[in-house]
Amino acid sequence: MYKLLPKSLLLLFIVAFSSLSAQNKSFTLEEITGGAFRTDYLGSFQSLKNGKEYIVQNYDRTTKASTIDVYDYVSGNKVKTLVSSNDLAGINYIISYEFSEDESKILLATKLKQIYRHSSVGTYYVYDLNTKKLSLVSENQIQEPTFSKDGSKVAYGFENNLYIKDLTSETTQQITTDGKKNSIINGITDWVYEEEFAFVRAFDWNKTGDKIAYIRFDETQVPEYSMDIMGESLYPEHQVFKYPKAGENNSKVSLHIYDLASEKTTEVDISGFENYYIPRIMWTQDASLLSVQLLNRHQNVLDLILVDASKNNATSLLHKETDKAYVDVKDDLTFLNNNSFIWSSEKSGWNHLYLYDKNGKNEKQLTKGNWEVTKYYGFDPKSAMIYYQSTENGNINRDVYSVSIQGTNKIRLSKNTGSNDADFSADFTYYINTFSSATTPYVYTLNDAKTGKVVREIKNNNALLAKLKGYKMSPKEFGTISINGNDLNMYTIKPLDFDENKEYPLFMYQYSGPGSQQVANRWNGGNDYWHQMLAQEGYIVICVDGRGTGYKGRDFKKVTQLELGKYEVEDQITIAKKMGELPYIDANRIGIWGWSFGGFMSSNCLFQGNDTFSMAIAVAPVSSWRFYDTIYTERYMHTPQENASGYDNNSPITYASLLKGDFLLVHGGADDNVHLQNTLRLSEALIQANKQFDWAIYPDKNHGIYGGNTRLHLYTKMTNFVRETLGEPEDD
Repeated sequence: MYKLLPKSLLLLFIVAFSSLSAQNKSFTLEEITGGAFRTDYLGSFQSLKNGKEYIVQNYDRTTKASTIDVYDYVSGNKVKTLVSSNDLAGINYIISYEFSEDESKILLATKLKQIYRHSSVGTYYVYDLNTKKLSLVSENQIQEPTFSKDGSKVAYGFENNLYIKDLTSETTQQITTDGKKNSIINGITDWVYEEEFAFVRAFDWNKTGDKIAYIRFDETQVPEYSMDIMGESLYPEHQVFKYPKAGENNSKVSLHIYDLASEKTTEVDISGFENYYIPRIMWTQDASLLSVQLLNRHQNVLDLILVDASKNNATSLLHKETDKAYVDVKDDLTFLNNNSFIWSSEKSGWNHLYLYDKNGKNEKQLTKGNWEVTKYYGFDPKSAMIYYQSTENGNINRDVYSVSIQGTNKIRLSKNTGSNDADFSADFTYYINTFSSATTPYVYTLNDAKTGKVVREIKNNNALLAKLKGYKMSPKEFGTISINGNDLNMYTIKPLDFDENKEYPLFMYQYSGPGSQQVANRWNGGNDYWHQMLAQEGYIVICVDGRGTGYKGRDFKKVTQLELGKYEVEDQITIAKKMGELPYIDANRIGIWGWSFGGFMSSNCLFQGNDTFSMAIAVAPVSSWRFYDTIYTERYMHTPQENASGYDNNSPITYASLLKGDFLLVHGGADDNVHLQNTLRLSEALIQANKQFDWAIYPDKNHGIYGGNTRLHLYTKMTNFVRETLGEPEDD
């Protein structure tokens, strides 16, 4: 039926929980949503260039001071305080900081106001560590201030234009003038680039600080989306922003270079290449050479080009990446001192690292195998070693590795099986390893970068483990299930008093989005505690990563191309049927839930699998990919004009009339990502089909649906729905 982990490995998970025999407490929603089981994290830190010390931002509740402190890597002792807000007039709290290249100045962020997921405006100061002088960058709330390479200037965005502040003369120069809300944006990304290409700062200083390259967005023809924010006023606030839905107009993007000496801007001609999207720009080690990544609208052809600013912005193709489905845009591109570069690609069928010379030739594959490189950490020029994270030790695990620039002498640096991540010192002498597994909450250690040997433990969560010993908690049983010709990763959570002679309701959780992973050997998130609570009430909870999810190779991930929701739904329905054949599963009481893409899936599974699923919960679901944004949707589906059947044949709206079971539909009223329109259109289809269902709209809440008691209310509603619709397990 399905395979568990090998007995020896499964035993480790069971033994880890054997000490919990004294468990008697039950998890409560108040504890889960209130953060009672929150892990103790290592605060944000940054290595100093000397590689021996690192920076941590702290807050002293006694003195009410925000500080930026220096610590010694080896001893962990605090060396000194660089900056304290108590010594800075006008600054009550430091939100974030950024060093200049030579570490003589610090850019301090205060009074930030969030715009979208990644973007914000704020008040920024520059603090000179040598002179102890504090200076305000601008009286205005600005975006993405960034030091020039020599630290003498700061460039930033304000009201869709770019500015440069000279820190010596304290003069400010405006270098673009045509910026206008909902029309022209200079050097800052529009909504869809920020959300889907995951960057906000669309400008970059060159190595010598005499040029700035930037992207200009003309979003004049992009359709607008509006939301009403109810708030507490008599009339709601009307928010309008540019949001290109699938098949609609995107911003027209162009590439420009501003020369500080001549004070002139020139546009770069990129017409000879794929140029619909500009997802990345980055100056190389040569101050005259700008690298630019360009994509076509289908996102299956990527041109990496060079722009030579010393030769009238002459352009040349450095590398072309193609894929029958789509090319992922990543941040792995690294130019070495001779302008040879490291690049990652799925062209072998698995994501691996490659080395190219400065002309884009003489390719050398640095990592190989039926496993994926999941993170690229960097290159140490002294040892000529590359550091990365991969799934070589099993695709539910992550390990840290090093390999030489020749692709030889590979070393597995992390030692514990589970999820390992690394943050390296500037000189690659040390790294801080973050480890967790299904049985071990986060442990932070300082490790030697050459051998992986632990130098010292920095922080652990033993207190949380001790606290959990008093709670009823079952191990996650990892395994695989054979579905539609694939061995799919899964985990199962059974009641602690599981009796194979009883029949239990089955509750399935999934996300299922392209390249995602839910079945992973890592520590609990909030939903895991909720699933534990349900398991101890008598439900069996499972999660299976079906086709289209990540870390099992290109073909497994991209099989869903042009048909988002087809194979994923087929897999989850088949899984439910197969699980229903087990003697201890009540096939008449099988439910499924998910959030966002997972809500799209749970809706489809209940409607199309109405003879299999008896209930579903969909939170913030996409109900038709026609309603979602261009970059994400068209990457996998092309446009609705090209692929109407792919959109409509996989939309829950199409199958609303098939609803038989119980359905709970939830959305935030101010979701700028997956718009409330999705739930309203789906609910209208259900109403017109005369199908009864439960639903909830959370006023003024975004895609995360949180704030105040919101999460407690939501999870209480979902818990009650599970109890009412799946019922209780049978008694003896």
